[in-house]
Amino acid sequence: MKTIIAIAAVASLSLIAVLGCASPRGGGVTANEGFTIGTPTFDTKIKQGESESVTVTLNRGEYFKRDVTLEIKASKGISVEPTQALVKASERPDVRLQITVPKDAAIGEYKIFVKGTPQTGEATSTEFIVKVVAP
Repeated sequence: MKTIIAIAAVASLSLIAVLGCASPRGGGVTANEGFTIGTPTFDTKIKQGESESVTVTLNRGEYFKRDVTLEIKASKGISVEPTQALVKASERPDVRLQITVPKDAAIGEYKIFVKGTPQTGEATSTEFIVKVVAP
């Protein structure tokens, strides 16, 4: 029994590493009618005074065919563009974000918050870490 539990735990962790970080499911009642928001799997490191592009992905269930509005916010001290994006049901699910770190930003960890709200159904949200490092 312990072996089965250990194998299941390792398989789950492996799946998370492969698929990346994703939000709780939003949208409809079943998994096929919902969506999650995928964010970078590893911490994004950005040097003071520089910018970096990252991709956020809308992972749709097989039957989820609705537009989703993404609202993006950054912790105080760094900035992100765009702050809002509409992902239409017929479009690619990837949204490129441009994260900018001022030269005088404190070294440390900052969060980027992403909330997805569909035309109808439940919203979901997630966050990911940006590490500001010295140049």
